[in-house]
Amino acid sequence: MQGKRTERVGSLLQMELGKLILERVKDPRLGFITITHVKVTSDLKSAVVFFTVMGDETKKRDSLNVLKRAAGFLQREIGYDLRMRYTPRLQFELDDMVDKSFEIEEVIKKIGTDPSGQ
Repeated sequence: MQGKRTERVGSLLQMELGKLILERVKDPRLGFITITHVKVTSDLKSAVVFFTVMGDETKKRDSLNVLKRAAGFLQREIGYDLRMRYTPRLQFELDDMVDKSFEIEEVIKKIGTDPSGQ
């Protein structure tokens, strides 16, 4: 049953973080981000938040720095909004799976259009 609880908490964190970042984090360096998923430890004391950013590498790096600086604020707001006894410590990681999937798609298209198969 512990797995279901961590999944529920991760889902709640994902929704709440998306809302908080959109409405409360006002930093011009923050790009258009999407929280893709949240991985919560089994003891609910730590959570890794994966996100994607529309833009170039500079925009991604700037957005990561903004989110790392705002982690304490976001953690406090989540604890208040979700009324959790212990709020997980937030760590932000850039989710590059979307970029990798685009690269794989391009390779597949290239292979499909190349008659020699090379």
